[in-house]
Amino acid sequence: MATISLQKLTKDYGNHKGVFDLDLTIESGEFFVILGPSGCGKTTTLRIIAGLETPDSGKVFLDNIDITDYPPRERNMSMVFQNYALYPFMTVRENIAFPLKKMKINKTDIEQKVEEMARILSITDILDKKPGQISGGQRQRVALGRAIVKEPKVFLMDEPLSNLDAKLRVGMRAELKRIQMSLKTTTVYVTHDQIEAMTLADRVAVLNNGYLEQLDNPMKVYEKPANSFIASFLGDPPINFIDAELEKDGSQAFLIIGDSKIPINRDPGSYAGKKVRVGLRPEDIKVSSKGIPAKLTFIQPLGRRRLEHFKINSTGAEIIRASSSDQTLNIGDVCFIDFNEEKILLFDKENGKII
Repeated sequence: MATISLQKLTKDYGNHKGVFDLDLTIESGEFFVILGPSGCGKTTTLRIIAGLETPDSGKVFLDNIDITDYPPRERNMSMVFQNYALYPFMTVRENIAFPLKKMKINKTDIEQKVEEMARILSITDILDKKPGQISGGQRQRVALGRAIVKEPKVFLMDEPLSNLDAKLRVGMRAELKRIQMSLKTTTVYVTHDQIEAMTLADRVAVLNNGYLEQLDNPMKVYEKPANSFIASFLGDPPINFIDAELEKDGSQAFLIIGDSKIPINRDPGSYAGKKVRVGLRPEDIKVSSKGIPAKLTFIQPLGRRRLEHFKINSTGAEIIRASSSDQTLNIGDVCFIDFNEEKILLFDKENGKII
C-alpha cells in the first residue's frame, strides 16, 4: 500500500487545457476516483502520477518520497488503459506473465502467480487463447491480471470499462471493487461516468477545466455539491434547476417560483430579495395537495419506476420527478408538486456556488 500526494501540480497545454495548481492526497489502500467531463485534466493527472507526463510545476510524492522526476519503471505502479493494450500475438497466459519475466522472476514462480491470478479473475479456461479470440470483458480481465500480478504499490486505471457494454460494466465494477478490497492496493481510477464514481470510490475528486472543484466521499458530493456544475454532473436523471427569488418576511424565508410562494426553514442572509437557482433532485419531488401547480406532459416508464415530466403552469419551466411505477397520474393531469424541503439546494445565480 502507498500514499500519493500531489502538491501545486500544474500542466498547462494552453486554451484552458491541462491541470492547474492541484493539491490532493490519496490515502494508502484507498480506491480514489478522479471524475469529470472530457478535457477536464483527469487523464493528465493520472499520467503525471504514472510518470508518463512531466508537470510544468509542482511535485508528486509516493510515501513522502519526491518521485516527480522518476521514470515510470521506477515508480512501482501498474496502469490499466481504456483499450486494454494487450499483446495480440501472445496468449492470455503470456500476457499476464510478461511483467513478471521483465522482473526476472523464475519460471516456476511465474507459472504459479499466473495460475493464481487466472483463478481470482475467473479466466483459467482462456489462458491459452489469444486476445482476438476472447470477449471484451475477458480482455479487460486479462489487462487487470497483467497489472495486478506484479503486485505494485499503486494501480492506475484510465477509464478501463468504457469499451464494455452496459451489462458487462455492471459486473466488472463489482469485480474491480471486490479485487481492490481484497488486495488493499492504493487505486487511482479516472472516469467521466458518475455511476462508476458513486459505486467504486472511497473518495471522489471532481475536476472541471483543470481545477479541483470538490473532494469528498461520493454521497457527500452528491448530497452537498459545492456548486451547480457538480450538482448537474452527478445524478441520473440529472438534477432539476429552477429560477426563483429568495425572500424573507420576519423570521420566515420563502422561495418565489412564478405565482407560488414556498416557505423554507433557512436564513437567506445577504441573499434576501435576490434571484437564486433552486436545485431539486428528481427523487425529492412529490405530488401533494399544495405546492406549485404543474401539468404532467410526458412519462418515461422504466420498469419499477418512471420519470414524470411536468411543466410549471406560471413559468413554463420543466421539471422531472422520479416515482414508482404504480402512480395513477396520466399525461395531461394538472396537480401540485412539492419538495422535500431539507433536500432543496440553493445556488448563487451568478457564480454557481452553493448558498
